[in-house]
Amino acid sequence: MGTTIDTAGWPRRGEEGPGVVALGGGHGLSATLRALRHLTHRLTAVVTVADDGGSSGRLRQEFDCLPPGDLRMALASMCDDSEWGLTWRDVLQHRFHGQGELDNHALGNLLILALWQLLGDDVGGLEWVGRLLSINGRVVPMSSSPLVIEADIVNGDRRERVSGQVAVASARGRMENVSIVPQDADAHPAALAAIDEADWVVLGPGSWYTSVLPHLILPSMRQALASTRASKVIVLNLSAQRGETDGMTSADHLRVLADYAPEVRADVVLADPSTVEDIDDLARVASSLGATLVLRQVRTGEARLHHDPLRLAAAFRDAFEGAIGDVGDAAHWHRGGTPSLLGGGTE
Repeated sequence: MGTTIDTAGWPRRGEEGPGVVALGGGHGLSATLRALRHLTHRLTAVVTVADDGGSSGRLRQEFDCLPPGDLRMALASMCDDSEWGLTWRDVLQHRFHGQGELDNHALGNLLILALWQLLGDDVGGLEWVGRLLSINGRVVPMSSSPLVIEADIVNGDRRERVSGQVAVASARGRMENVSIVPQDADAHPAALAAIDEADWVVLGPGSWYTSVLPHLILPSMRQALASTRASKVIVLNLSAQRGETDGMTSADHLRVLADYAPEVRADVVLADPSTVEDIDDLARVASSLGATLVLRQVRTGEARLHHDPLRLAAAFRDAFEGAIGDVGDAAHWHRGGTPSLLGGGTE
């Protein structure tokens, strides 16, 4: 039976949609989820749990809990477009401003923590918040225990080991030997099950070393991504992130993933052509991963670089349906043309 189409031209969501798992954290994962919710209700967000800053960091330290902030943002990004969903999304995202203990805490973080304490179940608590927002899909943590990200920061002859997501993300220098503590941490069983059952897995965009890469460093998660039958899409960032990826090209971002998880292959690399420095180089690296490079305008028209949810959704739809165009000539871009696909993976 073919997929039905709604009046706006989108495939109807629900059980007809593909099973999609989106990996990441923070604003990058939110952009992915805002796009994917147009395509399917069978959507699972697997969220990095290494945040140690702001409200999440304070709650993590005081209550020895998972940092709730990125989980909250994922839930808010998947809310229903009804008045009910949008109102509760705003409540969830509300931050207190004052002089006392509540200053800068997000209400949603406190709500999630309350449900965790009441239920003693991290996924169950998140599902109750999801029901409150009328989300279609679910949000699960990458691991059952909070994680710490560490990295060597190299500046010339100087090398310094830095610990903590905020410290790593803001350090200036080349990052090497990125790792997760504890090294023997397990991926959350719900995350592994979702990846095993998925039709598609989406990785990126986001903070490359602190939100995207951790999914490939955690051993059980890396094994699940290597062994799943799901097709995989890597979505590249629209710009370098100050401190974390200074001086890195789009192709360099892919090389990082290949260096840390050479056994994880990809099927599609999605990039906005206006943000790619060297399309030929990116196409070569994508091909070495087994992936096809798909170029689509997925950014907004604003001066600041942000993903447009509907444009990104259209690009995902093309990738999921195999409608990724004809192979183009990279040089055509420099003549002002707009081929929709470059490179090519294994057939």
